Amino acid sequence: MKLLRLVPKDTNISFMRVHLQAIFISVILVILSLIGFIFIGVNSGIDFKGGTNLEIRINKENINISDLRNVFSESNIGEVNIQEFGKPQDYIVSVQKQSDDEELEQGVVSIVKKALVNEYSNSVEFRRTETVGPVVSNQLKKDGAIALSAALIAMLIYIWFRFEWQFSIGAIVALTHDVILTIGFLVFTKLEFNLATIAAILTIIGYSMNDTVVVYDRIRENLRKYKKLSTFDLLNLSVNNTLSRTILTSITTLLALFALYIFGGANIAGFTLVMIWGVIIGTYSSIFIAGPLLMYLKIKQSKADIIK
Repeated sequence: MKLLRLVPKDTNISFMRVHLQAIFISVILVILSLIGFIFIGVNSGIDFKGGTNLEIRINKENINISDLRNVFSESNIGEVNIQEFGKPQDYIVSVQKQSDDEELEQGVVSIVKKALVNEYSNSVEFRRTETVGPVVSNQLKKDGAIALSAALIAMLIYIWFRFEWQFSIGAIVALTHDVILTIGFLVFTKLEFNLATIAAILTIIGYSMNDTVVVYDRIRENLRKYKKLSTFDLLNLSVNNTLSRTILTSITTLLALFALYIFGGANIAGFTLVMIWGVIIGTYSSIFIAGPLLMYLKIKQSKADIIK
């Protein structure tokens, strides 16, 4: 069992001693994330902006992205984005939304395929085609926003009734911190923001809240147990008490996510990267943000006897 224990029972790391530095770093990252979101924006996929994606394979050597772009130079279909996908012969061809006309959107697929066949004949394989019209993309935007808002509101309602108001505010701030930093991660890495990304953010919300609740439960237990201990020392003790569980959960989750990233293929690479970031930032906020905030919210031992 000692070999399997990642954190010794008698661990006593003074996390609270560096909480000001951690909060300062988080504030800077949150500000940068918000600035990036406002002035740069996320790299929306066709799920949210409409358009056409074609996954192709060209069984021919010495082909590069510049050559492929030249194929569409006279197609008059607007901006065409081409990126490598999986193996060296595989590419994703993304064509921007043409107009609000659904029929015109469907016609883009034929134009792209014809241009590629004329250039590469039987060397080109069309492996997957995905077209999202303007009506569908607008609906997906609304549904995605509703899903995120509903998840956040449900979590906030739960935490408000589950704990005292000091804990509730701390959890709300930590959760908001995680969501904003995840959006900032998407902005600066230019990962595609699509429905899979929404699913990743929703999962991160649940993971982060679960981590925070575990720490808060131990803090509340210790508030009743150690009546004379200072808030500073009590928070340190509680975080150290739950550190083994927090680290073990994070590492096992990350092992699964890294396996997905390495062996899962390019289709889920973006989703997996967002999840990896979310697990790391969620673990960090549970230790360095959610706990220390209680010092400033003046949590007291007497409050621990009030269980809602």
